[in-house]
Amino acid sequence: MRHELSTPVLLRTMRVTLHVSFAGLLALALVRALLSWPRGDTAPLVTLLCGALVLAAFYLAGTIAENRVARGRAGRATMRLAPAWLFVVTLLWALLALQSADFSWVVFPLFFLYPVLLSPPVALVCVALLVGVVGVSQYLHTPSGSFTAPMVIGPAIGAVVALLVSYGYRALYRDAQRHMRVIRQLESTREELARQERAAGTMAERERLSREIHDTLAQGLTSIVLVSRAGQQSLADGQQDVAAARLATIEGTAAANLAEARRFVRDLASPALDESLPGALSEVCHRAEEGARAAGTGLTCEFSVQGELPELTGPQRTLFIRAAQSTLANVTSHAHASRAVVTLAGWEDAVTLDVVDDGVGFDPRAAARRGRDDSYGLSHLRRRTEELGAELTVESEPHGGTVVNVRLPLADAASSLPAPPHRTP
Repeated sequence: MRHELSTPVLLRTMRVTLHVSFAGLLALALVRALLSWPRGDTAPLVTLLCGALVLAAFYLAGTIAENRVARGRAGRATMRLAPAWLFVVTLLWALLALQSADFSWVVFPLFFLYPVLLSPPVALVCVALLVGVVGVSQYLHTPSGSFTAPMVIGPAIGAVVALLVSYGYRALYRDAQRHMRVIRQLESTREELARQERAAGTMAERERLSREIHDTLAQGLTSIVLVSRAGQQSLADGQQDVAAARLATIEGTAAANLAEARRFVRDLASPALDESLPGALSEVCHRAEEGARAAGTGLTCEFSVQGELPELTGPQRTLFIRAAQSTLANVTSHAHASRAVVTLAGWEDAVTLDVVDDGVGFDPRAAARRGRDDSYGLSHLRRRTEELGAELTVESEPHGGTVVNVRLPLADAASSLPAPPHRTP
């Protein structure tokens, strides 16, 4: 597999090449000086050798410090000593070059360092001085009459090339640093988005669980409380048969709630969702009627289907079942109604559910001004309908009953199945 050379790798390669070339040129100059040095004159040779070793050691110390900064093992404050380090390296090199012309060629790696470590004006002046030192070294160590202009022009051309390459290196380095900052910002933004998504998912799951519990277990427990109060009153009045019937209703409701809870824990689905939608709604209406009868309110609940129903998804079927459960629970607990009518209708472009009762009603606008959003159950139902793109409409007035309508628009109602009408007994 081919791998493209990234900018950080290219910059690192250029730095390593620069340091290796300096070491190679210094070693080559030292070998040439040792081979060509006149015999018998050892003192200057020892001085030259010691100076080369000091220069090598000092240059190596600087490269080690720079490598630690590049790898993040040392702070950027260490780079403040870079100009002083470069000055010492240049001074040591100049002393060696003035003693032997072989060391004058070690200047080429230094040409690359000045534009990187110093500002452009200062770097240009220093590079010009380095070229001058090379010219002086060549002049001092060249036999009389053999010094020519190319001996200075060559290093000058090398200095120009080095300056251009160095400025290109600086541009690449700035781009690499900018890209690294952008990458860090993107990673930070991605982590923040992931955290927000997890938080939003947690809140959405809590909201969903709250709706499911309210529309299933809470409704059954409310019915149990109402029927138990009626049963206590029957016992107080000595109506043993009525109390026994109400205890049986409590047992049945508790058993249904237990099954609901077990299914809820297992897969968060209602047992009613396993049936057809009309059958499930008929069962919801029948349970509401039984619960109201056991509580002594005498509610009559009628269910019917009109038109042809299209194929609905699981969440869409759940919407209508929960809407019926929540609305009938409000009718049983608050409306004091004697009759409720639940109608499921299939249209060409939508499926609707209407729950109409003849209870005491309320003023939806006044409830909205008080910030109640009709009721706890209706507020959950309103959010559930919005999530599926459906519409919830509540019409009511004091002593005028209440009409709750859920309308689910259908993008494609071509695949529809006829559904026979169902009515509760």
